[in-house]
Amino acid sequence: MYRDPIQSLEALLEQPPAAAMRPLRVGMIGIGTVGAGTFRVLARNQAEIAGRAGRSIKMVVVCARSLARAMGVVGKEVALTNDPMQVATHPEVDVLVEAAGGTGPARDWVLAAIRAGKHVITANKALLAEHGNEIFAAARQHGVAVAYEGAVAVSIPIVKALREGLTANRIEWVAGIINGTTNFILSKMRDEGVGFAEALAQAQALGYAEADPTFDIEGLDAAHKISLLAANAFGMPVRFADAQVEGITALQGLDVACAEQLGFRIKLLGVAKRRKDGDAEGVELRVQPALVPATHLLAHVNGSMNAVMVKGDASGVTMYYGAGAGSEQTASAVIADLVDVARLQGIPAAQRVPHLGFHPEAVDEQLAVLPRAAVHTRHYLRVPVHSAQQIEAVGAWLAAQHVPVQRVELACDKALPKGSEPHVLVLTDAVAQATVDLAVHALAAHPAVAGPVVALRVELLEG
Repeated sequence: MYRDPIQSLEALLEQPPAAAMRPLRVGMIGIGTVGAGTFRVLARNQAEIAGRAGRSIKMVVVCARSLARAMGVVGKEVALTNDPMQVATHPEVDVLVEAAGGTGPARDWVLAAIRAGKHVITANKALLAEHGNEIFAAARQHGVAVAYEGAVAVSIPIVKALREGLTANRIEWVAGIINGTTNFILSKMRDEGVGFAEALAQAQALGYAEADPTFDIEGLDAAHKISLLAANAFGMPVRFADAQVEGITALQGLDVACAEQLGFRIKLLGVAKRRKDGDAEGVELRVQPALVPATHLLAHVNGSMNAVMVKGDASGVTMYYGAGAGSEQTASAVIADLVDVARLQGIPAAQRVPHLGFHPEAVDEQLAVLPRAAVHTRHYLRVPVHSAQQIEAVGAWLAAQHVPVQRVELACDKALPKGSEPHVLVLTDAVAQATVDLAVHALAAHPAVAGPVVALRVELLEG
C-alpha cells in the first residue's frame, strides 16, 4: 500500500478544506417510495452525512410525473420538472439518482447522464441485470462511477462487502434470501399452515406484494439480484439471461409440512456457486425454492427480512442480515452511494473501486454459467404411492437409477390431507440435476406411484 501512486504533498496542500468544497449536486428522477425516502433521510441527517462525505450533498432538481405531489415532498427550494432528460443532462448536476424503476426509458436516462459526464446511482436491479454490462462499459469510457448498493437487499451493504471487505478472498459461493415478498409468503405457509394463494393475499394486503406480484413470486427479482452478486463475487459479466429461475407458485403446503418432518424449512434461495470439473470452470447461477436444515441460520430468516451468506477461502462463511425493502431502508443504501461519490473528488478513475469489484482487464468474459443439467445438489422427493408397503420399492428403484438415496420414510399422517394416499419422502446425497430429472420422469410411470412426483433441491450451505 505504501508504494501506491499518491499525489504530491504540494498538491494535497493546495486542495481546499472539506468545509470549502462546493456541495455535491444531485438530480433525481422519481419521487416515489425510493425517491421520497432518499430526500427525507438526506434532509434529516444532512450534518452526519456531510461529516462522513467531507462535503455537503444537495438535491438541486427532481423529475416527477406529478409536480404538485413532488413539491409536497421536496418543498420550493428544489427545481422540479417532468422531463427526465432535463435532469440527466442538467449542467448543474454532478450525480444522477435514478429512482423511477423500469428498464427501457431508465436505460436511456442513465446512458445520457453518463455521456454528459455525470455519476449515476440506482437501486434498479432490473435495469442493471438486463443492461448493466452496457452501462458499466459506458461509465468506464466516460470516467464516471455507477453505484448500486440499493439494488440488492437494500439495507444490507452486501455489494460493498464483496467489492471491498472480502477482496482478499477467492469467493466460492454466494447464497441467500433476497426477496422479502416470497420470504413473507413462505413464513406464513409454515407458521400458519395456509396455502400459497392465502399467504400471497396476506402479503398484498400488508403491502409486501404488488398487485401484480409476478416478478417476486416467479423468482425474477431474486434472479436480477443474484446475477449482480455473482458478477461481483467471481469477476464475471452480469449473466442474468443465463440464470435458471424457478419461483414458488407451484409450491404446495404439503411440501412445507413434509420438509418440517424431515428437519428442514423451505426458502426461496438465490445461489451463485463457482464449480470446477476437471479443467473446465463454471458458475451455477440459480433461483429456486429449496430445503435448508432447520438448524441453519437462513432457516431462521423470517417475514420480509433478507439475508446473504458468502463463503470465501480465507474468511470462511460470513452472513449479512437486514431489511430487503422499504423507503428509508433503500434510501440508506442510496445515500451511502452518494457519500462514496462525494469522496471521489480528485481520485483518478483508474484508482476507484471498480463497478463489479474487478478491474475491466481482470473480468473473465469466458466464465460461463453451467447448464441446469450440470447443477450438483442434494434433493428432496415426495412420491405418492398406492400403499405404504411400497416404500422399499421406491428407494430401491431410485438407487437402481443411480440416484444416491440417503434417507427414505413415509410422510406422517398429520402432514397429509385427510383421506390422502401414502407419500414416500426421499432425501438424496449430492447428484447431478440431469440424473434426478431422468429418474423423476421415469418414476412417474412406476406401477407403485399414485400421482405426480415432487422434486426440490436441498442446500446445506456448509462452511
